[in-house]
Amino acid sequence: MLEYISLKWRSKIRKYISVMAVLVAGFGLLADPGAAQENPVTAIDIALEPDATMIKHAEAANARLREAFPKGYALDATHRPHITMLQRFVQTAALDKVYAAVGVVLAAEKPAGWTLKAFKYDFAVSNETGVTVILIEPTDQLIRLQQKLIDAVAPFTVEKGTAAAFFATTEDPEISQPTIDYVARYVPASSGKKLVPHVTVGVAAPDYLKKLVAEPFDTFTFSSAGLSVYQLGNFGTARKKLQAWQLEQ
Repeated sequence: MLEYISLKWRSKIRKYISVMAVLVAGFGLLADPGAAQENPVTAIDIALEPDATMIKHAEAANARLREAFPKGYALDATHRPHITMLQRFVQTAALDKVYAAVGVVLAAEKPAGWTLKAFKYDFAVSNETGVTVILIEPTDQLIRLQQKLIDAVAPFTVEKGTAAAFFATTEDPEISQPTIDYVARYVPASSGKKLVPHVTVGVAAPDYLKKLVAEPFDTFTFSSAGLSVYQLGNFGTARKKLQAWQLEQ
């Protein structure tokens, strides 16, 4: 069954994380670090927060990747393990309405009760660096939740945004054009049956990742502990938490 799932999703997964790898190698555009809060458009990521089981696995994978590739990034408060459900440009002035709409969806769906299964490492390469993910089996529940979120925030969604819609700092002021383009086309490019649930765990050299992916993967199950709305940073990172909900089964 696992092999069947792996083959079935191979082309879709490769296409998705190839886009993510392009983001990592994307050409930077300067953004005003303070502009995202004042800008009329905000780039958001609505993401499920995994429970302690997934966090433990993600952190272990990240530590392993950084040992092999010290230039890689660490998982921390501004690079949190998460499962992206939706990325959109929304009206900054309507953020409170976005949060209210998401809250209504959560009240109906109750995703904390869902069992999710992690089944594989995978990666894609760009500019000699591999972006590494833990893949999660897609379910009808996840696809339904995503569609409800798309519908809920639709009244507040705008078609396009600029670098100023993202979170940036003086130390990390760049937002790449591929990052901006990716958010703009997230629906339909990564929605519905094209949804590839995953947790990104870091980067490393391709030769190392080929060995990692070839190793047997001990599948595990986990659940969602929360859902958050983040302001996106460069490369689609969940950089600034804007609103959060703790989930109860």
